[in-house]
Amino acid sequence: MHKLFKLVPLMILLIILAACGGGSSNSTQTQSTSSNPSRANLKFYVITHGQASDPFWSVVKKGVDQAGKDMGVQVVYEAPASATFDVVAMAHLIDSAVAAHPAGLVVSIPDPNGLGPSIKAAVAAGIPVISINSGSDVARSLGVLVHIGQTEEQAGIGGGQKMGTAGVKHALCVNQEVGNAALTLRCKGFEEGLSQTDGGTVKVIGVNLSNPTQTQQTIEAALQHDPSIDGIMTLGPTGATPALKALQDLNKTGQIKLATFDLSSDVLQAIKNGQMLFAIDQQQYLQGYLPIVLLTLYKTNLNTIANDVLQTGPGFVTSANVTQVIQLTAQGTR
Repeated sequence: MHKLFKLVPLMILLIILAACGGGSSNSTQTQSTSSNPSRANLKFYVITHGQASDPFWSVVKKGVDQAGKDMGVQVVYEAPASATFDVVAMAHLIDSAVAAHPAGLVVSIPDPNGLGPSIKAAVAAGIPVISINSGSDVARSLGVLVHIGQTEEQAGIGGGQKMGTAGVKHALCVNQEVGNAALTLRCKGFEEGLSQTDGGTVKVIGVNLSNPTQTQQTIEAALQHDPSIDGIMTLGPTGATPALKALQDLNKTGQIKLATFDLSSDVLQAIKNGQMLFAIDQQQYLQGYLPIVLLTLYKTNLNTIANDVLQTGPGFVTSANVTQVIQLTAQGTR
């Protein structure tokens, strides 16, 4: 896979170690089967802004569950029950987890202002916290041990440069979770990257995550209003699928170039069929797997790493490697 980064060697070591290791929310728990009592009693909470039923977050949860089994620890995955972006509900989940005095906490940070106080309270209570997915730019200031994910603005820059190289001059950036700081950075980076290639321009539009039909209509209206638009960057599969349908409905497939962040079966099939240029892959399985490994080693061996951010992306899925990635999706790990 073509990468914008060199994979941190420590991540490979962690995976090897892992293999050798013995109400208002959607909540699932993986029980420990470890014969090691010091690990079997460890219980970690993973609280994100995305439900495990979502195509993206289901892969994160798959990594969480597998790491729990490999490490021989207990893990609980929780997210707001609402399909919409709900920072208040997420903060309540973090507060409830802190009250349960877990051995460690994993959180995504889509809104630092809304979630910061709850995360700081966890740190103040002596609970080690690792952040994943969103929040790379604020994690250290909140007392988080390490952030695991991609730096969103840099990922956006890479996507903008790649679309610019493909000839895009005027693009839409479709934001399906307005208010999510990570998505704001993706659009910002995308605009920077595209402008670096012959001065390309970007218009940001917000859409409704929970209403794909309305999202499709909003994208179609934007394209009809501005015929100069020749590219679309969506910030996740929930925007990519309606964008695909919008282009098909307007008979613009192939004429207006399309790319996205993150993977889904629709996205991968579109790349294979030549309907989409690429997807920016942040390898979310690692975002679920690695924090459980790190927290286990921290609690049992006081291990820490020097990195403020442990990067799992960005990388690109293109026509060159999409067939291999599709094969891996059957395992639920991509």
